[in-house]
Amino acid sequence: MSLLEEGRDVPLGRYTVVRRTLPNKARRTVGAWCFLDHHGPEDVTGKPGMRIPPHPHIGLQTVSWLLSGEVRHRDSLGSDQVIVPGQLNIMTSGRGIAHSENSPTDKPPLLHGLQLWVALPEAARHMPPAFQHIADLPTLSDSGVKVTVAVGTLEGQSSPADVHTELLGADVELSGATRIRVRPDFEHAAVVTEGTATINGVDLAPGSLLYLGDGLEQLALAGNARLFLLGGVPFEEELVMWWNFVGRTHEEIVEARDDWMAAAGRFGVVPGGEQPLPAPGMPSTRLKPRPRYRQGPA
Repeated sequence: MSLLEEGRDVPLGRYTVVRRTLPNKARRTVGAWCFLDHHGPEDVTGKPGMRIPPHPHIGLQTVSWLLSGEVRHRDSLGSDQVIVPGQLNIMTSGRGIAHSENSPTDKPPLLHGLQLWVALPEAARHMPPAFQHIADLPTLSDSGVKVTVAVGTLEGQSSPADVHTELLGADVELSGATRIRVRPDFEHAAVVTEGTATINGVDLAPGSLLYLGDGLEQLALAGNARLFLLGGVPFEEELVMWWNFVGRTHEEIVEARDDWMAAAGRFGVVPGGEQPLPAPGMPSTRLKPRPRYRQGPA
């Protein structure tokens, strides 16, 4: 059963507005994917471009995927990496890490991409932080389609990205009609980043997420479009998500916020001298764990 959910515009930093499609009104996760922002395409000529100062994360992996432009990642491990289209940055927060994301001074004129989070399972969420940059990702091509496998395995092609649950993340460039074999034990979803596509009979344009459910052995795709395909074994652990933190309890989130505001050693320091982003105040009500769907299984 397919479910189409509209995204919403969210300001990110001082200069960037993103279209957030996950979590949404109906679903909080697709596999362990728990967050998806689509930014651009934006002409950043004469503008700052992306400017996101140092900020913390716990309990998740960030996955950065660009379609146009460049973004410089710096983190408290000492990583300093510019990402360009076709490459992957994946940062594992574990118990705690901080990073910044900024457009370089000599940036290209167009900025367009996706920022995604993966919830870490209980067995991995307290691990030491890590960062991985992958410049050469596997691809597969057929009539009417080119696929870059960013995370996981698709049609026999496997990404070297380190993940901690069974996942799929793939960039699909369509110029006609095709079918892609997928794992029936995965649930799947897709977002279109350029053009319009039809996926299993449902039309999809930028700004929405199409949840496709599980039990599928193949996807029927058509159109002149570019899209990002998400998949994974359903993530059954309940999550508490607040600001940049993914945890399990209210107390855990409070502790992480307090550690960040106290500049405790837990998150380290991002080189570069930028002023860190302060955490917002905690809500007046207690944060509660949430299941992976809001309105019943799709």
